[in-house]
Amino acid sequence: MSTTSQGNHLDDIRHKRVADAVPHHWAERLLPVAWLPYARLMRLERPVGWQLLLIPALWSIALAQVAEGGGWPSLWLIVLFLIGSVVMRGAGCVYNDIVDRDIDAKVERTRNRPLPSGQVSLKQAVLFLATLLLAGLLVLLQLNRPAQVVAISSLVLVAIYPFMKRFTYWPQLFLGLAFNFGALVGWVAVRGQLEWPAVLLYVGGVFWTLAYDTIYAHQDRADDLLAGVKSTALKLGEHTKAALALFYALAFLSIGLAGWLAGAFPLFLVGLAVAAGRAAWQVITLDIDDATNCLQRFRDNRNIGMAIFAGALAAALAKSYGIDF
Repeated sequence: MSTTSQGNHLDDIRHKRVADAVPHHWAERLLPVAWLPYARLMRLERPVGWQLLLIPALWSIALAQVAEGGGWPSLWLIVLFLIGSVVMRGAGCVYNDIVDRDIDAKVERTRNRPLPSGQVSLKQAVLFLATLLLAGLLVLLQLNRPAQVVAISSLVLVAIYPFMKRFTYWPQLFLGLAFNFGALVGWVAVRGQLEWPAVLLYVGGVFWTLAYDTIYAHQDRADDLLAGVKSTALKLGEHTKAALALFYALAFLSIGLAGWLAGAFPLFLVGLAVAAGRAAWQVITLDIDDATNCLQRFRDNRNIGMAIFAGALAAALAKSYGIDF
C-alpha cells in the first residue's frame, strides 16, 4: 500500500464512525487511528453498555455490605468489577460481532462496524477476543473461589445469546439472563455464598434489561425485518409501553424485596423511588418511531441504576453509624 493510499485508508477509518457512538468521546479523539477499529469493536466509545453491566454488581456489593453490618463497600472489589465490566462487555461485543457479521452488513445502524466494513479481519477479531478474555480471566482470579464459579457459569448464556435473535422474539430476555450475573457474583464476592437477596437482584436485573433493551431494539425494527431477525420490539409493537410498565414494575418489586431482605429499608426505598420516577418518565415520553428518542431513554437507564445504587450505599453507611430506622 502506497503512503498516499495508506493515509486515505486511515482517514477513512477515522471518519467511519458507528451509529449511536457518544459524540466526541475520548476514544475517538485521543486513540491512535490504528487502534480505533478495536476500540469500536469492543464499543469503547459507547460506555453505556459496560455501565449497565457494572450497575447490578454495584447494587449487590452495596446490599451485601448492608447484610455484613454496614460500612463502605470494598473499593478494591468495585475497581475489579469496573475493569471486568469494561473488558467482558468488550469481549461480548466482539463475540457478538463475529457471530453477526453478515447480519450487521444488512442493517443501516451496524454496517459501519469494524467487521462488516472491513476495518478488521475475522482473524484479527478472534485474536482480539482472546486477548480480552485473558484480561477478564486475570480479573476473575482476584475474586474468591465461589464468586469465580458463579461468574464462569454465566459463559453458557453469553455464548448462546447472539444466536437467539434467529430463533425467538425474546433475545432481550436472554441478554438479561447473561447481563445481570454481576448481581450474583458481587454478592458472593462479599458474602461467600448465594443468598436470596442476590437471587432477587438478579431477577430484577433481568426484567430491567428486558425493558431497556426493548427500547433500544425499536431503533432497528425495519432493518431487523429485512434481515430476518427477531426482537421484543417486533413482538410487542404498539403494546410496547404497557409491556415496559410491567417489566419495570416487576424489576422494582424484585429489587425492592432484595433490599428488604438485606436490611436496607427504608433508605433503599428512596433510591428505588427515584428510579421508578425515571422509569415512568421513560414510558410516558417514549416514541417508538423516533430512534433518537429511543436511544436517549435507553441511555437514561444509567440514571435508574445509579439511583438504586445510591439508595443501597446510603443504607450501608447509615447502618455503619448505628442509624437504625
